Amino acid sequence: MWNEFPIIHTNVWDAFWAIPVILLGVLLLKLFFKLPESWFSTAATLIGLVLSIFISHQGNLSAGIFMGFFYGGAAGGTIYSLKVWSKSYRKE
Repeated sequence: MWNEFPIIHTNVWDAFWAIPVILLGVLLLKLFFKLPESWFSTAATLIGLVLSIFISHQGNLSAGIFMGFFYGGAAGGTIYSLKVWSKSYRKE
């Protein structure tokens, strides 16, 4: 029963729309609800899970959870790399 990995059908286009949507969601949470910076990665992961489970991988919970963590992680990495880049650019 547990000796097979689930087959996950995904494509690169899922990441091309999911990651910007997650970034926009975190930005909106920051603007409207004053989300502290320490919660950005958690919010990105939760939004990624919701998008993946309910939109990208409907009907396949294991694939939705698996890919949701990837989408959230990619968006979180993008958030923090842009932060480091902007601080370096401004020489703070």
